[in-house]
Amino acid sequence: MSAKKIRVLVVDDSAVVRKLVSDALVTDPEIEVVGTAIDPYFAKDKIIELQPDVVTLDIEMPRMDGLTFLRLIMERRPMPVIIMSSLTQAGSDKAMEALQLGAVDVLGKPAGSYSFGDLGPQLIQKIKAAACARLRRPGTPPPPTAAVPKPPVLGGGVRGFASRQLVLLGASTGGTEALREVLTALPADIPPIAIVQHIPAMFSRSFAERLNQLCAFEVREAVDGDRLAPGLALVAPGNFHMMLQRNGDHYRVRVTDGPQIWHQRPAVDLLFRSAVDFAGPHVLAGVLTGMGKDGADGLLALRHKGAQTFAQDEESSVVYGMPRVAWECGAAQSQIQLGKIAEHIVRTTTGHRPALAASSV
Repeated sequence: MSAKKIRVLVVDDSAVVRKLVSDALVTDPEIEVVGTAIDPYFAKDKIIELQPDVVTLDIEMPRMDGLTFLRLIMERRPMPVIIMSSLTQAGSDKAMEALQLGAVDVLGKPAGSYSFGDLGPQLIQKIKAAACARLRRPGTPPPPTAAVPKPPVLGGGVRGFASRQLVLLGASTGGTEALREVLTALPADIPPIAIVQHIPAMFSRSFAERLNQLCAFEVREAVDGDRLAPGLALVAPGNFHMMLQRNGDHYRVRVTDGPQIWHQRPAVDLLFRSAVDFAGPHVLAGVLTGMGKDGADGLLALRHKGAQTFAQDEESSVVYGMPRVAWECGAAQSQIQLGKIAEHIVRTTTGHRPALAASSV
């Protein structure tokens, strides 16, 4: 008896995109496109009729936009949704809002193209991750014109961390919101942080800018040659690898093209491995939610060099793939619930346990 296929509904007002998505997905024997819809009104009926496992959803559509429809889905029939968004600043900002509203992942739509190219395999991987995702309670993003208040953070500060101390984090599916929860709970005076989140080109900038608004320290998209410093977190640009170099008494990042690793660019493994020889004992590294095995090999190499390592636990992961591999191969020394990772970072980099803000308990 054959295994049950993942049932997908494609929602997009463009006939070309509907065909491109459908053609890309039918190449995988584990996926079945059960229907398409030109807008949310048709999609609502098809969800009831076809009972899909995953929905791909365009943001810009007539009659009702994708964000409004996503809110309705998450309120009335929560299910895995992958956002298809244009590779523009406005499209990227809306995609970040969609992730906060509960979308599992996001993929950039090819502009002016009649071929998905290497986006086809990426979409297939995202569909499979979404199908096994643990849905979380969506957040409510602030109005675009409103000032974003800084959230409460862990009390006590972290002054006194070693000058060579580094924090390295890697994540994939579900990682944008997981990283937001971790980073917004950290104090301003943190060791340098380098982050690889599997995210399409263009979207990484919006992601970093959103975190910069919310965090007590600076967060920005990395540029080749950037110096890592205390009170700064650098996010790898989408579609580029990020690696570390030791430069005198400080660290700098290399942002470079190159082949995908584990079907990913940026790859967590490359970031982790780049720090093994010159920063190993000074590193705290962790793998958060995501599908696949990216990060496990690099994390294991760091642990062998004396780094402190961890993985997000199963219960709090949207997709317990990358953390599971890191734990089972011995790369992660511990598994930590998402809400306790920020405390773990502060405690490990300073050697003391900080007081918790009331909202973090």
